[in-house]
Amino acid sequence: MERFAESVSPGRAGARWEIVRLKKFSSDPISQILLSELKTQHFAEFRDRRLTAISPGSVNREINLLGSVCRYALREWHLLDHHPIQGLERPRDPRPRDRRISMQEIDQICAALGWQEMAPQTRRQEVAWTFLVALETAMRLGEILALNHEDLNLEGRYVTVQVSKNGDKRHIPLSRRAVELFKMVQDRSGSFLQVGRDVASALFRRARINSEIDDLRFHDTRHEALTRLARKLDVLDLARMVGHRDPRSLMIYYNATATEIALRLD
Repeated sequence: MERFAESVSPGRAGARWEIVRLKKFSSDPISQILLSELKTQHFAEFRDRRLTAISPGSVNREINLLGSVCRYALREWHLLDHHPIQGLERPRDPRPRDRRISMQEIDQICAALGWQEMAPQTRRQEVAWTFLVALETAMRLGEILALNHEDLNLEGRYVTVQVSKNGDKRHIPLSRRAVELFKMVQDRSGSFLQVGRDVASALFRRARINSEIDDLRFHDTRHEALTRLARKLDVLDLARMVGHRDPRSLMIYYNATATEIALRLD
């Protein structure tokens, strides 16, 4: 795990999360098992221990990470003669979130963050700008925060995500509203925003609490944006825009209500 964190994780998307998790696993009993004795039962015990502390979805992400470590140990480093996680019974993932965001909630969040319809001047306003961009583009928080002046092409009406979650580079077409938002920051050299991811997440949570809005996460903007975009784009264009290699995975985020679909039937 230490070797993977040092030599493999830095080149992967989500490197920071991986390195933190691998370091944490060093205090788990599984780290004390000799490779020559490592069996599926050890990962089953790990699974059961972690289920007492975190959600099934989080446990599955940790098992996926350990699976990557085992694959490297088996195929690249020849330290294992079998893959001990294959055949492991996984926890059942919870149902995908279907949280939509109303216009009233958007207004409340922006007000709580001190948003004014102009270039953001404070970290709170930068979070509001990021929130509005996410609703227009379905971009992830980290993708927006990483954007800089060189990524923006207003003439072509797109912005470029250099490295997305799956490691691909992609161009994000911009709506008229998104163009308006990017024009507010287009004159900034280097990064558009100064706020970091952890601070942005904390400021968003505080704005949600101050607005007395229940069960809203920043990532719910992806559900809301994708559901809106599905009315305008065909499935292949939509998959290309939001970075899904398999169009079927769009169903995780597409959350149109039955009433919305019924109205379109007319």
